[in-house]
Amino acid sequence: MNLGQKHQILKKYQDIELFLKYLKITRNYTENTITSYEQELVKYFNYLEENQIKKEQITKEEIRKYLKKLDQNKQGKSTISHNISVIRAFYNFLLREGKITKNIWSLIKNPKLPKKIPNFLTTMEIEKLFSYQENQTPYDIRNRLIIELLFATGLRVSELVNIKLQDIDLANRSIRTLGKGKKERIVYYGEYAEEVLKKYLNESRTKLLSQKKSDYLFVGKNSIKLTRERISEILDEIVKKVGLQHHISPHVLRHTFATQLLNNGADLRSVQELLGHENLSTTQIYTHITSDQLRKAYLDNMPRK
Repeated sequence: MNLGQKHQILKKYQDIELFLKYLKITRNYTENTITSYEQELVKYFNYLEENQIKKEQITKEEIRKYLKKLDQNKQGKSTISHNISVIRAFYNFLLREGKITKNIWSLIKNPKLPKKIPNFLTTMEIEKLFSYQENQTPYDIRNRLIIELLFATGLRVSELVNIKLQDIDLANRSIRTLGKGKKERIVYYGEYAEEVLKKYLNESRTKLLSQKKSDYLFVGKNSIKLTRERISEILDEIVKKVGLQHHISPHVLRHTFATQLLNNGADLRSVQELLGHENLSTTQIYTHITSDQLRKAYLDNMPRK
């Protein structure tokens, strides 16, 4: 779908705009989440337009055809599941607003998704990543701080780029952040990150700003705060320099943070709070990693198996 078609659909179906405003104002959803909801709804309403179906008159059979089309377009199960959840939430909104009398999407079940074990770095890979030798330019020190904080705090990349100077408590080595649903939490960092952070704040950041001002911790050219995409690019550059052979996303460092904590005795509830997970079940996936490692340790070292 081109940009013109998208704008046409959004203009025609004002209910989408009202729903997105509800998500932002009432539910405190992040801009990234709202954008993903908009994309899924535009996709759905484009299908309704093409097939001359009214949103309030769609049947289960027509819904099955729509989901089949998504599958034929090689949309993954997780994407289709997200699409169903978004549309169901949209119809629930219309139901509460009195714009429809029933939500037929409430009868549609999400496809079962396989539980994926998160990718994480081994101890050797962690050592290799942090063997990164910078040339002490302002950019090098900033980039070093990026990997130090991602690993030390478990922050999402969207949370990292939004750190402001006022969020940092240097005395307590802590950072205040807003996670999903704009839920506030405190994360901590250690001595390694502290050393690089002080160097960056005292020397590098001022040079990068070139006498300009910014509230944000991480800045780039023209004193503009770094984007999530730029953080990923920087991490790719570092991975290439240290000779690691596979792609490492910022989220892999978040997974590694959680795994390291659990492997070293942290309790699940504490890790849940540090990661900003709303439900403990989300954090429990990391116990599969530690269980696998315990099993391997047992099989490798137990003489009478």
